[in-house]
Amino acid sequence: MIDALELAVLAAAGYRATQLVVHDTILDAPRDQVTAWHSRKPDGRTRTAVLTLISCVYCTGWWVSGILLATWLLVTGQFDDAPLLVHGIEWFAVAGAAVLLNRVDDALGEVGK
Repeated sequence: MIDALELAVLAAAGYRATQLVVHDTILDAPRDQVTAWHSRKPDGRTRTAVLTLISCVYCTGWWVSGILLATWLLVTGQFDDAPLLVHGIEWFAVAGAAVLLNRVDDALGEVGK
């Protein structure tokens, strides 16, 4: 089971990785390609799902947090230390904390405008 410091680090990493996927200009070209791919067949369910995934901080954040948590647990040898249900709860905690950081960032960005 991860401790509070690991939760904080994973949340910060999840927040930053989510920002990278959804907002950062370094990934504008791939996002534009997905948008163009979607526009050729806008009623395609798979295309809509992929576009939603890469444009929604909540959707992307959920999966990014899960990947980061699983990687952390496997690399540190903690995966077998707790039941899978505990890791599922940790996933919710990491994703929730990352989204909280995103909401704070959004709120502070609005204050600065």
